[in-house]
Amino acid sequence: MSTEERRWRLVLGGPAEESLGGLGSGEDRAMDQALSALYNTGDSADSSKRSGGLGSSAPRVARWLGDIRTYFPSTVVEVMQRDAVERLNLTQLLLEPELLESIEPDVHMVGTLLVLNRVMPETTKATARTVVEKVVRQIEERIAAKTKSAVQGALNRSARTSRPKLRDLDLDRTIRKNLAHYLPEYKTIVPERLVGYGRRAQMVQRDVVLAIDQSGSMAASVVFASVFGAVLASMRSLKTSLVVFDTEIVDLTDHLDDPVDVLFGTQLGGGTDINRAIAYCQGLITRPAESLFVLVSDLYEGGIRQEMLRRMNQMKESGVQIVVLLALSDEGAPAFDHENATALAALGIPAFACTPDKFPELLACALDRGDVARWASTANPAAGV
Repeated sequence: MSTEERRWRLVLGGPAEESLGGLGSGEDRAMDQALSALYNTGDSADSSKRSGGLGSSAPRVARWLGDIRTYFPSTVVEVMQRDAVERLNLTQLLLEPELLESIEPDVHMVGTLLVLNRVMPETTKATARTVVEKVVRQIEERIAAKTKSAVQGALNRSARTSRPKLRDLDLDRTIRKNLAHYLPEYKTIVPERLVGYGRRAQMVQRDVVLAIDQSGSMAASVVFASVFGAVLASMRSLKTSLVVFDTEIVDLTDHLDDPVDVLFGTQLGGGTDINRAIAYCQGLITRPAESLFVLVSDLYEGGIRQEMLRRMNQMKESGVQIVVLLALSDEGAPAFDHENATALAALGIPAFACTPDKFPELLACALDRGDVARWASTANPAAGV
């Protein structure tokens, strides 16, 4: 059997054995059994040829978890675990400490854990917290340094000086300020006025309010946004507030020193009242011209739609810089309310999805009072209006 035939045989399972041949090595057969246990179950016209299944046996699930970690890379393991929870309803993966310790943690698994948080046995919660903490630390390592650098750079750029050091010279602005002093005979500009980036003292320069929709479809966005909130809260130059909402509102600002506490303070699922959340966040904004409001939501509004749009426009007109993220995750285009997104765009408030790796750039653009809509069109975020 060629390498290509082997791959197709593993993909297609037992029914392809007649045309492609049997698997030779014991490792290949073990991989096939692990795949069959997950994907060769359910109704089928030829169900007599199907095999496998994890059943409800915890030992069998534990062995299966060990097998897939042995034979597949971690990225594939994460997908298979996710499929096991969704296809086979194996919530025992996440409700029994012994099994939870065996999983390969990722953002989606954390989202599922948060959904199950209210029904999780006390004996499992400590293990679940360890799993969530591991993923949170991985995300922090991925985004913290880049976020702090981008944000501090934006804040420094917002303070201009006419006597900059060479390292702080804003060459683009300096050239534009001195275009009137162009000498054609020398084909050069005489910079009579220098423009540079200032470096402010460590003081609160901007207020950032993060409002996160905690409906079930926003699980990955909740995880990433919570970690970003914790990173921003660690910067003394920012005053960061974090609010999560469905039909109720929970202000988790006091927990921002620990993003794991923030996540366990959320309750994924339920309805959505964006208007009510915006009303609460308006009360947190005391310096509109120095404030950034980030709404992370798919915009499916269960509250008063026209009131929600009115509040958003009111904030924008008062001088608040507003960013609406339909998703903050590594996935592609999310499902969202196109009518509400279009209505916001008509108000000059673009709505788009963004990956975590691009979010620091977006923050820098917004804090620097840049054109967020233009950034969104050139940075190629996942989706937008």
